[in-house]
Amino acid sequence: MTIPNETYVGTPRQRVDGRAKVTGAATYAAEFTAPDLAYGYVVSGAIAKGTITAIDSSAALAMPGVLHVFTHENRPRTAWLSSNFRDEVAPPGSPFRALYDKHIVYSGQPVALVVAEDFDTARDAAALVRVTYDTEAHATDLDQERAKAYVPPKKRSGIEPPPKPRGDAPGAYDAAPFKLRQEYRISPEHHNPMEPHATTVVWDGDGAITVHDKIQGVQNSQTYITNVFGLSKDKVRVVSPFVGGGFGSGLRPQYQLYLAVMASLALERSVRVVLTRDQMFTFGYRPGTINTLSLGADAQGALQSITHEAVAGTSHFEDYQEVVVNWSGGTYHCDNVSFDYKLAKLDTYTPADMRAPGAPLGMFALESAMDEMAEALHLDPLEFRLRNYAETDENTGNPFTSKALREAYRQGAEQFGWSRRNHTPRSMKEGHELVGWGMATGMWEAQMQQTSARATLWPDGRLEVACATADIGTGTYTILTQIAADSLGVGMDQVSVKIGDSSLPTSPVQGGSWTAASAGAAVQAACFKARESLLDAAQKMDGSPLADATADQVVFANGRMTLRDDAARAVSYADAMRAAGLDTLAVEETVKPDPKVQKSFSSYTHSAVFVEVRVDEELGVVRVTRVVDAVAAGRILNPLTARSQIIGGVVFGIGMALTEETMADHALGRFMNHNLAEYHVPSNADIQGIEVIFVEENDSKTSPMGVKGLGEIGIVGTAAAIANAIHHATGRRVRSLPITIDKVLGAELAS
Repeated sequence: MTIPNETYVGTPRQRVDGRAKVTGAATYAAEFTAPDLAYGYVVSGAIAKGTITAIDSSAALAMPGVLHVFTHENRPRTAWLSSNFRDEVAPPGSPFRALYDKHIVYSGQPVALVVAEDFDTARDAAALVRVTYDTEAHATDLDQERAKAYVPPKKRSGIEPPPKPRGDAPGAYDAAPFKLRQEYRISPEHHNPMEPHATTVVWDGDGAITVHDKIQGVQNSQTYITNVFGLSKDKVRVVSPFVGGGFGSGLRPQYQLYLAVMASLALERSVRVVLTRDQMFTFGYRPGTINTLSLGADAQGALQSITHEAVAGTSHFEDYQEVVVNWSGGTYHCDNVSFDYKLAKLDTYTPADMRAPGAPLGMFALESAMDEMAEALHLDPLEFRLRNYAETDENTGNPFTSKALREAYRQGAEQFGWSRRNHTPRSMKEGHELVGWGMATGMWEAQMQQTSARATLWPDGRLEVACATADIGTGTYTILTQIAADSLGVGMDQVSVKIGDSSLPTSPVQGGSWTAASAGAAVQAACFKARESLLDAAQKMDGSPLADATADQVVFANGRMTLRDDAARAVSYADAMRAAGLDTLAVEETVKPDPKVQKSFSSYTHSAVFVEVRVDEELGVVRVTRVVDAVAAGRILNPLTARSQIIGGVVFGIGMALTEETMADHALGRFMNHNLAEYHVPSNADIQGIEVIFVEENDSKTSPMGVKGLGEIGIVGTAAAIANAIHHATGRRVRSLPITIDKVLGAELAS
């Protein structure tokens, strides 16, 4: 089937859901309502480890308007097996079960749910619930538990373990004339999406519920609910048309979903549970990670050896894993490479996927070490990377589906003005500020997942496309509208998109930067199938002008099928449907990645990040004043929303580099800065010029549309580029994130 002339795909288009969001018409999980809606408020535990000895709910229950106080002592029965609580992206282990028993396994754990007629009553009553504990010794310090780190015995699905070593990394390191071995640390970070996690369960009667959940995959929540509560899928519908940011925190069902559904089923009425900002810090987070990098190079700047070791924290009940060290084996050419990735058990909640999970951690270490080695070799950092450019994926031996990183380096450096960089640290200054220029490479896997979509066409030209995928702010509504409009030859204003509903065609969670490639390809396939049906109907018409036309001879545009070489020979969609007796034309298609391509090729997005910082010489205050991010990510569906994705990722990287840190009091075993006043995300005043360059890259293998995805690549490499720029500005090397004022002022001069 010939792809139609493109009108919308590849052009900048405003978000089709933009007006709904800025006017308040878009409805989020905590905004759906019901006539009998009750409100739940979570009581959070006060210790890191131990047992509950008593819960006194009498004062709370005595308050007018309080309906019930759920605890581990009176909760309804749910699934017995731990496996029933596993969700689509769960790591190995036994998932956390709220109000399961008397045991406390982390600080902030929910210990009770107060349900009342209104929110204020529920909140006030929650303050009256008295809980007493027997405490046990806890361990939340990764440094102290590092010696007990272990290789996870069971692989997490979808997460590649470190590749086997190649060559002789230790021997090559010992023989190399230039050596570097350093430790690089990243503090824990918490997701802080604008929308808090919330669930509104609408009791539909007869045991059926409609669940409005803050989630990045409605069918993941639906399956979780049916497995845990023993309900059939026809009794559970999960709806989440809009998500106010997720960044990975919404990949897994969070405990407010369980509590809201439990209360609704027990009370047989609608219930809403919204977590406070404080409670948003009581579940998953980017884990604290310690990387150790060893590099060996010869006098010409060729890498001889790479050893990357990492230790990350996880909970006692699950082995959370992400790809951290693998990047060091695939980013640059080196014949001698070894890896080691271990976990250390902590008395905390399980970490969670956070934008580009693993890659910003491992790449911060690798790209910082590359910068340090370049300085030791007296080489320009960009030149050093080019001398070690990897033409193939050396972790697998596979060729890349496409790789335009060289061009990204070139275009990014040219736009940034990299050639004017004085290589000597502390050599650039303006007023009281030291000026630093740094750069780093970014890399993220390009994936496609099996996804289904439905296209429904009406005779008047209206087209609806539907898929259970989500829009977490990435612009999914808009790109699916563009794809559908082009694929079936109608205007964008004639297309409506339905997503975020578990009753729609099957989709995986929205994550991993695979949604555009996956849902986009599914929508395109459904529209192409509709075209086949339209042409078949047109050819069966009496005296059809298209009777003998082959599919590639027909253009589908403006609601008509027209012979490519004779515009006078045409049939409208409406006429074809009427002739076939169709009030609507509905088709559903499923797409999946080509297993031969997956086996024989490696696919990644790449970026070259160039950063300018200014550092107050006396105060140590760092400002990121300029960023140029050149991105090679295959086909760009919408340059406007794509640019926003990269800018958002860069801002995320600035926060990772300079401000974001969830700080623990290890004596209490608790994260302490659990609010936006003390957990610092970048604000508008922190962000200055960010320029995005999309490097042309044709890729016919990664996905049917040549799309690679953009959600993650913007953050990867950004923190490392900032750290490298700070070193260039100050001559001081900071090897732990975030790079706060005290570290800038106190860092040792780099040797």
